[in-house]
Amino acid sequence: MKILLHTCCAPCSVKCVEVLKEREFDITAFWYNPNIHPWTEYQNRKNALTEYCGENNINVLTKDEYGLRKFICDIYPNFESDRCKFCYEKRIEETAKRAHEGGYENFSTTLLISPYQKHELIREIGSEMAKKYGINFTYIDFRPYFREGQRLARNMGLYMQKYCGCIFSEEERYISQKSRSKK
Repeated sequence: MKILLHTCCAPCSVKCVEVLKEREFDITAFWYNPNIHPWTEYQNRKNALTEYCGENNINVLTKDEYGLRKFICDIYPNFESDRCKFCYEKRIEETAKRAHEGGYENFSTTLLISPYQKHELIREIGSEMAKKYGINFTYIDFRPYFREGQRLARNMGLYMQKYCGCIFSEEERYISQKSRSKK
């Protein structure tokens, strides 16, 4: 079974790829993450994924679209309430569309491994896009594999990021660090 796997980063891919291979999926990774900022973070994550895929004989497709201004314009003025939903929809829809056009039977996302993401929202959007594009959304709750995947990624020397990717999550990370250090 062919699957197009939206990949947010290499570390989140490690266990997702392992589980999908165990279930006999033929995986192609798909890099499409216009939410990731700044440019250096975007490049670091893309390069780490490309390297990981190359070392593990995984085909990878990329839609190289960086754009801080466009991302902010797209989510304005709903920085707080709708930004994650918009971000998930944009990336999952592009994955479903590419999967449909490329003759894949299935699509999924590595976002399903993170305990920090809005899991049910991702699942809902995946199901909606499956209906829209007439393709199967392969739902697997990868969260139980998160810590092991992170450990394996560190052991592989993969680039490890500290926030989900958007500029607002980076800001939240620093605000959280600052309030923890004050305590």
